[in-house]
Amino acid sequence: PVLAKMEYTGVYLDVPFLREMADHLSAQLATLERAIYESAGGEFNINSPKQLGEVLFERLGLPSKGVKKTKTGYSTNHSVLEKLHGVHPVVEYMLEYRSIHKIQSTYVDALPREVSPITGRLHTRLNQTIAATGRLSSSQPNLQNIPIQTALGREVRKAFAAEGGKVLVSADYSQIELRLLAHLSEDEAFIESFRSGEDIHARTAAEILGLPSTFSISKEERRLGKTINFGIVYGMSAFRLSRELEIPISEATHYIEQYFARYPRVKQYFASLEQQLDSVGEVRTLFGRRRLVSEIDVRGRDGSRDSGFVRRASLNAPLQGSAADIIKLAMIRIDKRLMAAGDPFQMILQVHDELLFEVPEENVELAVDLIREEMEHVVELLVPLEVSVAKGRNWEEAH
Repeated sequence: PVLAKMEYTGVYLDVPFLREMADHLSAQLATLERAIYESAGGEFNINSPKQLGEVLFERLGLPSKGVKKTKTGYSTNHSVLEKLHGVHPVVEYMLEYRSIHKIQSTYVDALPREVSPITGRLHTRLNQTIAATGRLSSSQPNLQNIPIQTALGREVRKAFAAEGGKVLVSADYSQIELRLLAHLSEDEAFIESFRSGEDIHARTAAEILGLPSTFSISKEERRLGKTINFGIVYGMSAFRLSRELEIPISEATHYIEQYFARYPRVKQYFASLEQQLDSVGEVRTLFGRRRLVSEIDVRGRDGSRDSGFVRRASLNAPLQGSAADIIKLAMIRIDKRLMAAGDPFQMILQVHDELLFEVPEENVELAVDLIREEMEHVVELLVPLEVSVAKGRNWEEAH
């Protein structure tokens, strides 16, 4: 009933805002088209990878070493263009064109067509049994992939708004998978960092770099700690970490070794999971959800099973799956509280670790207290669960 209510309630979409945004983006794309043709020395079909490949590697003679070529022509995917960044102006124009075009076609133009003519709202489908990890998925339309990393993506989020007299309230679990890793591994140093309220990314950076405290940590050093923390959760190799941080593999290896020296029980925890995978072929979440290794069938470029991905996904499954279980339990508890109180506000969307609510302005204080209480106390772990709550007229403001 919780998901059914959310689907029925739907999310208000500011269609006039998106129409205005569409006009603005169309003008930008037209300007970029002219710049692309001018720098390429003539017109061609910008949306044809084959024609773009011919322009880049034959007409303009850009370096093609390492670029895949098939019967249909050169590869011109995002990674290829990124490697050519700075070589020729047309590359930058194409990257920007594709970025804007994707936002416009996938969201700005498409979302208004999904609005119900009866309710004037978007009614996504929330699926319980698609993702093997236990996460919910969203379809028709997918509202869990609305971009947030780029400025243009955040503009799209402004279209998800509250109707008159209401605001949106967003509640997001803070570092829940890292907190679950501390709980499941029972690593004392890891647990203490969370219990003391330390910045876990700054603490990890300080330990790995051998710094006496977290007070002098720079933004770049904190980014190092954050990348390593989340990299460990997702089974990142030294090679991948070196590429992520743009450092030598030997340095990345050293950082991972330092991490496990600081948090030895974390290393033991992952080792025990690997033993479990070898012996019974499955891992389980905190609440008993099973993840069978045999079900993870991801293929590499040569068609063979990607054993590295299978291993990483298996080791992460207890963390991601437990986080999914926890937020579902919180949703049930919040829904019960809302029914008992006469539905003073509505839960309208779930995006993995985040819940979104539409709240009458006079009930905001009540909503914030109720949401935080239920989400932070839904389960007792060895470390506290923390929830960041924000409000705004639209989703971008409330995040």
